Amino acid sequence: MAAQFGRLRKGAVNTTVAAVAVAALAASQAPGVTTDDAGRQVATGTQPSPDTAAEDSATGNSPYYTDLPPLNSPNPSPSADTPVTPGTSEAGIPATVLDAYKKAETALREAKPGCNLPWQLLAAIGKVESGQARGGRVDANGTTISRILGPQLNGNGFANIGDTDNGAYDGDSSYDRAVGPMQFIPSTWEWAGRDGNGDGKRDPNNVYDAALAAGHYLCRFGWDLSTQGDLDRAILSYNNSQDYLNLVMRWLEYYRKGTHEIPDGTGTLPSDGSDDSAGASPTPTAPVTPTTPAKPATPTTPSSPRPGGDGGSGSPAPTPPGTTPPPTTTPPTPTDTVHHLQDAGTAKLTAMAGDTFTERISTRAETQAGKAVAKVRVRFTITGDTDATFSTGEKYATALTDSTGRVVAPALKAGEDTGEFVVRAVVVGRAVAGLDYTATVTERAADTLTRTSETALTCTPGGEFADQVEVKATYKGAVADKVAATATLVKSADDPAENDKGPYFKDADGKTVRTLTGLTTDAKGLLKLPKLYADDTTGTFLLRVNTAGGATLTVELKVAAADTSPSPTPSESESGSASASPTA
Repeated sequence: MAAQFGRLRKGAVNTTVAAVAVAALAASQAPGVTTDDAGRQVATGTQPSPDTAAEDSATGNSPYYTDLPPLNSPNPSPSADTPVTPGTSEAGIPATVLDAYKKAETALREAKPGCNLPWQLLAAIGKVESGQARGGRVDANGTTISRILGPQLNGNGFANIGDTDNGAYDGDSSYDRAVGPMQFIPSTWEWAGRDGNGDGKRDPNNVYDAALAAGHYLCRFGWDLSTQGDLDRAILSYNNSQDYLNLVMRWLEYYRKGTHEIPDGTGTLPSDGSDDSAGASPTPTAPVTPTTPAKPATPTTPSSPRPGGDGGSGSPAPTPPGTTPPPTTTPPTPTDTVHHLQDAGTAKLTAMAGDTFTERISTRAETQAGKAVAKVRVRFTITGDTDATFSTGEKYATALTDSTGRVVAPALKAGEDTGEFVVRAVVVGRAVAGLDYTATVTERAADTLTRTSETALTCTPGGEFADQVEVKATYKGAVADKVAATATLVKSADDPAENDKGPYFKDADGKTVRTLTGLTTDAKGLLKLPKLYADDTTGTFLLRVNTAGGATLTVELKVAAADTSPSPTPSESESGSASASPTA
């Protein structure tokens, strides 16, 4: 990628003052420049500017991997209910890394819905920047096992960015370096960093934090990434190079065609770094001894490792003098020892539509011998045709096992869809069988119905009732909202059949109706019935209201002729009283 580093060398200057001057000049001459929420200027055109200051990109325009996607398309993404059949290693994304990308997409969908950030874009950038966190070499919390550092941005073949963090993020108090799986420079991370795993910290070496930060960074100007123009601008703002844009787009399209999850630490390490011309040394693969070499290998002088290590090509950070180098083999992580998942006493999962499940899923990670495994990340995913979610509002959740190997999923929240669905628990970063939990959502119900008024309901033949019937539904003392109900004018207390005479409702055409269906209580549990009318039949009649869950209320209706007898006058009352009095 000579163009990339020709641009870096052209944009690199020997002093910070000169870099600022170049940035100011670019800002004053380029109309397609905007300012982000930290006051930094970013070129918004689809073509990179060779004079744009490196500080204005997420990565400081640091080097990156240049491996191209395979020619063959990856296998289609498997559904949640279908076992994964591994395809090419390039198509697979390490489990924790993939989880971080998808979690970031979900968070951005809520925080910035107009951005339309696809997780595949984060995967493409993560592939190019760090080879998916160096093949998924992360712990259960998502933190890289060893730091991923770019080269020292000292102007020697790279941009010149003096130290901005006193070495807090990159361990270098002289110059900045790109840090972590998404390769943020410290000055950008200072304002763009996010806490993606909820541990209260913003760590550029944590893939959850870095993925969420990258998502917000790409969405910061209100760009709509579903449009090509804004997508190009966002990618160029991450690393201002047309070659970089083209490469990220190729990986984006590759991942859009399908990918699958592979265990952590098993990803393919990229081999080509864009800084090869600068003498970088990519992470070596395990040596292979040919059985019959065609000719003796020509010895070569090993290239010296680039200062700062990885820099997008996978080289580890240098070992300080006087310290023991780390072992070449990594000891098994807790995740590596998990043999299976075991139910940890989860009770029956049942809830009414709209309610939160009182019982929560509990799972235990165990070795083959049944020993508990702590600090293992378990992912819970809701599958099936349901609108149920976790209490977080998402369809999946991840959590760490405790010292007893146990992990409890967030509470489930039932939607309006009734029936069964499945929650699958799997170990993140470990290809062991998942554990399924069946949950059931029942329809909304009420166990009690009461009238909201004690006024007697009376009417004259052929007239209409002055008061409408209103009832309130409750379930275990709480308001029962959105509960289905029916109302029927029945023949008697012992005969629930629809009456053929007496009071009635009217439909939209004014026709007589004595049974109403499709009724629903409101948010306060109230249900107000339409106006009632009476035919010419007099007597006492019954209205019965029933709800899902078995609540029943019977209301008495009276139809009687008006009392036409005259009231006694005052003189008649006095006369009557006098005649009734005993004589002297």
